[in-house]
Amino acid sequence: MSFLNNKKILITGGAGFLGSFVIQKLKECGCKSIFVPRSKDYNLIENDACKRLYTDAKPDIVIHLAAKVGGIGANRSNPGKFFYDNLMMGVQMMEIGRQVGVEKFVTVGTICSYPKFTPVPFKEEDLWNGYPEETNAPYGLAKKMLLVQAQAYKQQYNFNTIYLLPVNLYGPGDNFDIEASHVIPALIRKCVEAMGRKKEKNRGKENDENVSVSSHPSSATNSSKLVIWGTGKPTREFLYAEDAAEGIVLATEKYNKPAPVNLGAGFEISIQDLAELICKLTGFRGKIVYDTSKPDGQPRRMLDITKAEIEFGFKAKVSLEEGLKRTIKWYIDNYNI
Repeated sequence: MSFLNNKKILITGGAGFLGSFVIQKLKECGCKSIFVPRSKDYNLIENDACKRLYTDAKPDIVIHLAAKVGGIGANRSNPGKFFYDNLMMGVQMMEIGRQVGVEKFVTVGTICSYPKFTPVPFKEEDLWNGYPEETNAPYGLAKKMLLVQAQAYKQQYNFNTIYLLPVNLYGPGDNFDIEASHVIPALIRKCVEAMGRKKEKNRGKENDENVSVSSHPSSATNSSKLVIWGTGKPTREFLYAEDAAEGIVLATEKYNKPAPVNLGAGFEISIQDLAELICKLTGFRGKIVYDTSKPDGQPRRMLDITKAEIEFGFKAKVSLEEGLKRTIKWYIDNYNI
């Protein structure tokens, strides 16, 4: 029997990409009372909406996943909105949770909070040793302020809050929108489109993670061109969303300390190698072109994942290639016309 079995759990962002996997994992633990607010009913940027949500849900535990996110382009275009919206949602949800006396508040932060030149692998102790990468600093700092709040509330009120730092996520159900997707869904979509498997009115537009495809109307695979912002040299770590959800649920059940904890898979791959792997898995045989006039973002990203395994037994299970295969299949099955 899980500690979570008979708890009323409120999941902000539960209707989103990661949220769907968290709900699945909670149900596997036997959780029967899960409240998932919808943004049309509760605008968490507004204090009154947050209060009403707590009144309606009456939660024992809150898992705060809700966030305004995007790739490099979206962060460059909306730094003020990403800062304000993410800060206000988190600060208000945690404060009202403290006021009403919830048993536990789980905040899911972001790897974007780490300093731009953090030594690899990123250790939780490095979090304050510099300023985040400029293109996503407002978002990363807003989320990092929730760690400050969590630790202050633990110290002053003995409020049980924990803070998790997941690496870049991907998987089935990810955001494949041409204007807002991150690098993996962007590459998958563009490769599949260039193969002629999907007709899109937005073909050829640059997406938010800065990947675009140009091709002749025939979409001949050898004449298509995949354009990627930057040099292709930056490295990233990717965590399959179902694995991330398992880590969040394990931490919710077993971890009760104020120190932040990384959630990752323990590897790094260059954007170039990632692009080549996705091209291979989708069957795209066109040319990859790097637009070096565009920004690379943070030079390297990979987490030290020791603490998560020690503290609550989390270790990622799905390899990158297997996760990509599942994600590609999901995209083709759900978006192919």
